[in-house]
Amino acid sequence: MTRSVETTSSEDSELSLPAPKERRRLREAAELTHDEVAAAVGVTAATVRSWESGRTDPRGRKRELYTQFLARLSARPQDGGPAGAPGEAKTARAAEEPAADPPVPDRPTPDGPTSDTQAPDRPALDRPAPDRPTSDAPTSDAPTSDARTEPERLPAEPPARVPVPGPAEAFDGLYALAARDLTRQAYLLTGRRALALEAVEKAFVQAWDRWPEVATDPDPVGWVRAIAYEYALSPWHRFRRAHRHLDKPPAEPADRILLDALLSLSPANRRTVLLYDGVGLDLPDTAAETEATTPTAGHRLVHAHADLADRIPELADVPLEKQSALLRDLFTALRPPVDLEPRPAAVVRGGGERRTRLWTRATLSLTAMIAVSTSYTLMTAPTRYEPPLAPGESVSGVPPLAGPQQLTERGKQLHDKLRADPQAGPARIAPRIE
Repeated sequence: MTRSVETTSSEDSELSLPAPKERRRLREAAELTHDEVAAAVGVTAATVRSWESGRTDPRGRKRELYTQFLARLSARPQDGGPAGAPGEAKTARAAEEPAADPPVPDRPTPDGPTSDTQAPDRPALDRPAPDRPTSDAPTSDAPTSDARTEPERLPAEPPARVPVPGPAEAFDGLYALAARDLTRQAYLLTGRRALALEAVEKAFVQAWDRWPEVATDPDPVGWVRAIAYEYALSPWHRFRRAHRHLDKPPAEPADRILLDALLSLSPANRRTVLLYDGVGLDLPDTAAETEATTPTAGHRLVHAHADLADRIPELADVPLEKQSALLRDLFTALRPPVDLEPRPAAVVRGGGERRTRLWTRATLSLTAMIAVSTSYTLMTAPTRYEPPLAPGESVSGVPPLAGPQQLTERGKQLHDKLRADPQAGPARIAPRIE
């Protein structure tokens, strides 16, 4: 442990970073943007701004890359010309960047040497020099201006094209690069082997479903890591019977103390410590991945280190500035008691595709059922409103209808007379007295 601390301090002493104002001056003199510097170093533009403002400093591998990048920027004016020449930084940067298809230089002519016409910053092309003479070489007796005296040359064979890997090959490469490390990190977050493997597989399945977005992301490993951490730390897993209890503890007492202390932290502090001390992200990147501000991530890190120092004896006597290096060594040396080998990439990718096909078929079937039900309803539904009939009710206190009374003799005569004499007029209304 003492050797690792000494190595870290020696590396920090060898890497001398310029002052924040000098970093910004070098970038502006080279006419570079924050995004271009971030792409060259492998960080985000916000991190570069934080480095130039002096709020944070790079650490580890990123510090070395950033120092070398600034050293190249400071050496460019002396190599290519005066520092104030317009466009010099852009020309030097274009010369250092490898071109996918470099332009073919013009064929040399006998009128003048080609070395004077080429730009000084253009890289030399890996092509054989032509056999025809130039103005610097001795010419033959035949006139060089006559093109018929030159021997006929066959066209140069085009360079062999390297086949571009497809989406499946690129996904398999990403899976082989990051799956094992992410499974170990998910185990440190949860203490459960099954949940760690499930979280990593879920993250890679989602990455395969959204592969165009992941393939163009500046940090595809970080994209998958964020999904895996979110799934592993979901509070709903406590209601699942398979994930209620932790796995068996590690065999080594130091590993068991470290894992218990890490699991005793809150999920937010646990994730912050693992990203900052375990993965090696700087504070702004850790805050961005945990969706928090930089001061909030710093407070979480301070409280988490204090809680871990109370539980881990090795951290009690270590200064605060060296706790991160010691925690990184402890995380690396921890031996899980279970096998954390993930499944092959082809199995994970195929399982995601089968699950997608099943969900697609289920969605199409449900849509077809809804369409059939809607059509049947439209065909059988009434086209006009019919008010419902009121139900009958019994009324008390009213005598029942007994029907017409029996006619008397006089009534029968009047009835017969009305039927036998149906003429109209007043005589019908006022009967005659007979």
